[in-house]
Amino acid sequence: MHEFVFLFYKEEYTIIFQSRLFMAIRRCSLVLVFITLWLSTKAKIDVCKRGDVTVKPSHVISLGSAVNISCSLKPKQGCWHYSSFNRLILYEFNRTISFHHGGSLSTQVTDLPLGTTLFVCKLACINSNEIRICGAEISVGVVPEQPQDLSCIQKGEHGTVACTWDRGRDTHLYTKYTLELNGPKTLSWQKQCSDQYCDHLDFGFNLTPDLRESIFTATVIAVNVLGNSSLESVFTFLDIVRPLPPWDIRVTFLNASSSRCTLQWRDEEWVLLNRLRYRPSRSRSWKMVNVTNARGRHDLLDLKPFTEYEFQVSSKLHLHKGGWSDWSESLKTQTPEEEPVGTLDVWYIKQHVDYNRQHISLFWKNLSISEARGKILHYRVTLWEMAGRKTTLQNLTRHTSWTWVVPRTGYWAAAVSAANSKGSSLPTSINITDLCGAALLAPRQVSANPEGTDSILVSWQPPEKAGSAVREYVVEWRQLLLEGDARPRPNWLRLPLHSVSAVLSENIKPYVCYEIHVHALSAGQGGCSSILGNSKHKAPLRGPHISDVTEDKGSVWISWDHFPAQEQVGCILHYRIYWKEQDSHSQAQLCEIPYRVSQNSHPINSLKPRVTYVLWMTALTAAGESPPGSERGFFLQGKANWSVFVAPSICTAVIIVGIFSMRHFRQKVCVLLSALRPQWCRKEIPDPANSTWAKKYPIVEEQAQLLVERLQTPWSCPEEPEPLAISEVSQQGTAILGQPHRPTCSESGQGHRSSEQDTAALSACSPPPPGTLLAEKRQAVDLYKVLGIRGQGPMLGSPASPLPVLPVDYLPTQEGYLSSNIDDPPPGRGPPPEPAEDLAPLHVSFSVFSNSLHPLPFSCGEKLTLAHLKMGCDASRALSGET
Repeated sequence: MHEFVFLFYKEEYTIIFQSRLFMAIRRCSLVLVFITLWLSTKAKIDVCKRGDVTVKPSHVISLGSAVNISCSLKPKQGCWHYSSFNRLILYEFNRTISFHHGGSLSTQVTDLPLGTTLFVCKLACINSNEIRICGAEISVGVVPEQPQDLSCIQKGEHGTVACTWDRGRDTHLYTKYTLELNGPKTLSWQKQCSDQYCDHLDFGFNLTPDLRESIFTATVIAVNVLGNSSLESVFTFLDIVRPLPPWDIRVTFLNASSSRCTLQWRDEEWVLLNRLRYRPSRSRSWKMVNVTNARGRHDLLDLKPFTEYEFQVSSKLHLHKGGWSDWSESLKTQTPEEEPVGTLDVWYIKQHVDYNRQHISLFWKNLSISEARGKILHYRVTLWEMAGRKTTLQNLTRHTSWTWVVPRTGYWAAAVSAANSKGSSLPTSINITDLCGAALLAPRQVSANPEGTDSILVSWQPPEKAGSAVREYVVEWRQLLLEGDARPRPNWLRLPLHSVSAVLSENIKPYVCYEIHVHALSAGQGGCSSILGNSKHKAPLRGPHISDVTEDKGSVWISWDHFPAQEQVGCILHYRIYWKEQDSHSQAQLCEIPYRVSQNSHPINSLKPRVTYVLWMTALTAAGESPPGSERGFFLQGKANWSVFVAPSICTAVIIVGIFSMRHFRQKVCVLLSALRPQWCRKEIPDPANSTWAKKYPIVEEQAQLLVERLQTPWSCPEEPEPLAISEVSQQGTAILGQPHRPTCSESGQGHRSSEQDTAALSACSPPPPGTLLAEKRQAVDLYKVLGIRGQGPMLGSPASPLPVLPVDYLPTQEGYLSSNIDDPPPGRGPPPEPAEDLAPLHVSFSVFSNSLHPLPFSCGEKLTLAHLKMGCDASRALSGET
């Protein structure tokens, strides 16, 4: 009791001391205010020496009120001392609101805005500048609103009492706030503030626990020239005192188990209630636990293994009164490990090495934190041959992939499990099959389209015939492998059997091309379809570089280098090869090639030999075509492309052979060619006079002379002589009548004299006398003798040509001679019948396709004899001329 009285008087003396100090400070403030007012008055007197400005009702008005402003000149302060020349102007800042001629001006102003407005009165005289008379400031504000949410708090046993409130809207006027605290036994404390943001005051003293049942009243008062307002709040010690936050927090795991731990802390003695909150460090949501009389200890049972948690504790003095302390500082710790749960997601790739070996690469994804439940130390990988488990391979690795080289024969299976310090997970077993072996399981209509800047939307349709056999889909993707690059690790996504699309976002970068495979897996087999895709693309930065141009069997092979993926900036759809002749202004030709990863050469077959070309290449994506690559010159050396000539030649030869197989057409062509042949290139029969036979028989010259003399004898011949039919004779000189004989103009009956034969051959074209045919039959004229003088006489075929007698052993070697294998006429054959007198001569036409040229009456297999030739009288004229 005495202690309480002492404390009470101690507080009272403290309050009295503070009050006296406040009064002293207040007196000093009044002095300062007086000095300020005196200085302002002095300045006003100096400024307003010509006149005054008055404001009614006050310089401070409430919002929406009107005010009267008057301006008046002092005596003798106008223009030339005559009031009629005075012009007073009232300005609101720089805006004129009123003017008047005379010594005074008065006006009413309304609708002034919140805050302070300056009014100035000026005098304007004739031919002079405006003169400032005086001015006034009018402040517009509002009455203070009633404060809201007044609350007081004392933090901890040794904290001070501080109160806060909401002062409402700004008054735009000088406003003073006074905070009063009244307690038992007429205890009273007071504090003031007057700044613009006054909404908090601290009394600077504390309440002790012995006053926990006492009632206190806190009042905040706001005052300005327009009015005042206040707010009162009643509370007890337990309502305003809040304990300090707990400290020294620690966590203990029992038996190194993550399923149970104990959280401990230290707190103030009078604390009755605690609350705990905790969460995984990567989570945003908290779990909350309230405990009573915890005495700084609590057990938690639902923590996850190998997970970092964050813990905080708060305290309260009473179950229903007062407030919670601030949260303690966070404690972060990791729970112990447990044996892994779940299974690994395993994928594989088969790749042939040679004819009897293959690579089997296994890949798997890391377990999640909740599944790993600890730090994974290694993975156990097992590969075995399923047929009797003949071969088993095992290994431990810290990586998430492993590759073996195994025989291509047999069926293989694999299993992978993860292990930490507490144990291993269940192994994931898979059968190694051909992922793309079943064509019926291949998904249809696969497409890949950008979905934002870092994802790709892949769509497909189920297999048409084997869709019901599909158990799951796996979408696999990896960055497009260029020649020489290391094979990148694949990414994959497993989807249920009813899925027809997937969004790929893991490890997807813009402007990078990815090779995407959609696998449909069934029991022990699978089918796949592939496509290229990218999340963002643009035209390639450059075209391919042509590395080599070679010539091979008439074709030109263009080889190029693959340019880096960062310069492709997307998936290439086509290559284009351009070429044109060097220094040519014509448009370049091009060849478009569908893009394939492994292709780096292509043939061109349309280049001309012995021509220099300029070649270059470009690449195309869905966004456009790249700039041209480096140009490359090439000269095609010159073997013509025989395929261009062989086919037309074969066709022409077939047509010609077909045409010349026709006998009628063949004969017309032969006659036409013979007629068109110039005279100088016709081969003549050698002169028989130079032969050995001519030297032995000089009678040949006499016969030739006789023939010349007879040709000089005038004789008549019809315009169109009848042809002479010359019969084939035997080696003994007997004529063989193989066809109807057309009598010539004259025939001789003598058989041994050559001159007589010539005379008979050259008889002018009169009908032969009776018995001529029989005489002809009896004569033994060798046709070699008849034709022996061709070189000097008329051409073969002239019916009026003389027939000199030649030796039997004369063997010609030039063209036009008849065959020497002349047989005797068959016995018993009589003379041929007399031919018709009106038989017209053969008419020769040079038109190949005309019907006027009659074919010769012998076939290809027969021998040409004089019996087939008909000679006209023109031959005699030719012979005469040559002689």
